Amino acid sequence: MTSNMMIAAVQYAIDDIRIEERPVPQIGSGEMLLKTLACGLCGGETMAWYKTEPKVLGHEPVGEVVELGAGVTDYKIGDRMFINHHVGRVNSHLSRRGHFTRDPFYKSMKLDPGGVCDYYRVSAQHLAMDAHVLPDGISTEEAVTIEPWSCVLSGLKVCHIQPGDTVAVVGAGFMGQGFVHLAPLFGAGKVVALDFSDWRLARAREFGATHTINPKTEDAVEAMRVLNNGRLADTVIVIAPFPSAWDQALALVEVGGCLHLGAPLPPDIDWVRDGNAAYFDQITVTSRYSSDHTDTYSYIRLLESGRIKADQAISHRFDIRDSPEAFKVLVEAEKSLKIVVYPHGVPTDTQEAA
Repeated sequence: MTSNMMIAAVQYAIDDIRIEERPVPQIGSGEMLLKTLACGLCGGETMAWYKTEPKVLGHEPVGEVVELGAGVTDYKIGDRMFINHHVGRVNSHLSRRGHFTRDPFYKSMKLDPGGVCDYYRVSAQHLAMDAHVLPDGISTEEAVTIEPWSCVLSGLKVCHIQPGDTVAVVGAGFMGQGFVHLAPLFGAGKVVALDFSDWRLARAREFGATHTINPKTEDAVEAMRVLNNGRLADTVIVIAPFPSAWDQALALVEVGGCLHLGAPLPPDIDWVRDGNAAYFDQITVTSRYSSDHTDTYSYIRLLESGRIKADQAISHRFDIRDSPEAFKVLVEAEKSLKIVVYPHGVPTDTQEAA
């Protein structure tokens, strides 16, 4: 590196993304500095209640090793790597019970300073828990999906899907498309995507949906029974973060099925169920926050095997200096899926009209 300063996209508010100069992070013993090759933008960054202070945008980067701290011997300069932005620990009550992501330690571990910047530092704990040298068969763009769709995989693990089950996904944005696409790997038979956007429903077909329903133009419950031999869905996954969407999702679950909450409602928003039905319907409600190192490892193996069409999920590419425009596309959430920002310029072999 020829300079100790770098460019970063800093989020101050939903409509306030600034391009700033920041110092290149200094690494210590056991740590590593990576050059950011690409970073995805996450829909979670559009939830104003989830962001509490100005921060460097992005937590889905793929990087190239440019500097190694003392004692780091498992990696070398030039390695292309994915390193999860949050990592857990082994020695805690929650971790020992498998809830790595709910241990407060997990969220305290972050990439320094973030993803949409020229360089980022990773700690020794990151390297110990969830660091991966990417195989040549996984492109940098495909690798951008590792963090978010590992969260999808993590959620599907708790959905109780049995071979041949009908699975419905309410909300067909990027994360919803992930649930549609990965559900058959967990045994799903029919996969039904629901969304108000016909464009997103068409994309869901490309990612493996066997049926689609637009609740804006048809009765979703009736349509589900028609396509599913008179039954509702065995598992329903709801991504849309609105009480009305959760109500719609619950109405689509068959007796004895599973309702998976794939995204949170804002704080202090109540969601009320009928207590009598909650008892007799025997519907299991599950949720899963983020992904741990076991999910990441599984997803990377699936990606390398060719089971996942990650490249088809990339809809927009931006240079880092165009991050405000990239974030605007993310917020508008119209005809977009995964938006990728390139801190060192969009490669000419991947450029497409945004």
